[in-house]
Amino acid sequence: MSSNISRRQLLKTLGAGGAALAAGSVFRPMSALAAGDLAFWATGTLDVGDAWSRAADDAGLNVAFTDNGNDPGPAVARLVAGNANDLFDIGGLQGGAEKELAVQGAIVPWDLSKIPNYENVWQWAKDIPYLHHDGKQYGLPAVINADSIIYRPDKLGKVDSYGVIFDPKLKGQVAMEDAWINSAVFAAMYLKETENQKIGNPGNLTADELGLVMEFLIKHKKDGQFRTFWSGWEQGVQLVGDGEVLAMTGWEPIVYEGRKRGLQVEYAAPVEGYEGWGNNLVLLKGAVDRGLGDDAHKFANWLLDGFYGCTLGEQRGYVVPSDRNVAYAEANASQFDPTKVKALAEHVKAKFSGKVAWQNTRPDNFQLYEEWWQKLRNA
Repeated sequence: MSSNISRRQLLKTLGAGGAALAAGSVFRPMSALAAGDLAFWATGTLDVGDAWSRAADDAGLNVAFTDNGNDPGPAVARLVAGNANDLFDIGGLQGGAEKELAVQGAIVPWDLSKIPNYENVWQWAKDIPYLHHDGKQYGLPAVINADSIIYRPDKLGKVDSYGVIFDPKLKGQVAMEDAWINSAVFAAMYLKETENQKIGNPGNLTADELGLVMEFLIKHKKDGQFRTFWSGWEQGVQLVGDGEVLAMTGWEPIVYEGRKRGLQVEYAAPVEGYEGWGNNLVLLKGAVDRGLGDDAHKFANWLLDGFYGCTLGEQRGYVVPSDRNVAYAEANASQFDPTKVKALAEHVKAKFSGKVAWQNTRPDNFQLYEEWWQKLRNA
């Protein structure tokens, strides 16, 4: 398999993912690799579809994208003990697992001297916890945003507190996500900021703090407070779109989808603050072993150069935390609207100007989180 066509076909096969990858029946022979062939394994919302072809035009990189399913647990397991390092070169993971992956030898540090566009990344995004381990850069902030409450102002008026989720007058008309990485953080923020409970970092709870938060959620579940604990984009949209809930914690794109369906839907700016999250690039050790380390750095630099940020913002409403997006739009105004690109950046910056608790996929008491969440599901 020596021709470029054949190599592109291999990457296309990797990008197709699916059952073959899950079964481990697809492999990536060294002989099939060439400079510029990269397999990017990341959360599906980072995919820009046909726009990946611009990486070939701009940087000579043939990028094959595969959705990693967005569940941090299985993704980490495949990197540490599965075949992900054999198949993929760069990961795009929800932040928090960098230290664990580095300690296990599944990822290697980035060399920022090979990523000049990193200097344009917003400083507070560079300061996200868990991007570093032992003084080395293991994560690059590719996408950031902050989550809060989706609500119906025509039914509830203005909402500015997570207290709406636990208001007994809304029994059975509210929901939270079936994921501790979000819902435990939201509940901890409410208990800390509004109920004055002794909680340090809502994104990294001690065992006692976690017990307090989870007992609180379990009690409300048993009282029938929640319509459901939702899971996945489709159910989140359906709950709002069908009017099954009046308020729920969740993702901002659901607000946009609700509006498309003609509903009055708003996204709250809670007094307790937002839950910040980042989806970070990690360099897989397998890429370096295959001699693709420099190409991986070239890819990271291209991703931060502006085109990808403008495209992702247009497609998803998500932000690559870099000033290069606006600069690129201004230089390519026939392709992107600089006003819209700047407005999106300012919107996200405003969220992070106040209180923010960072989502953490691997808190210190990770296993305890898993055990408590199963108790909640069974309650």
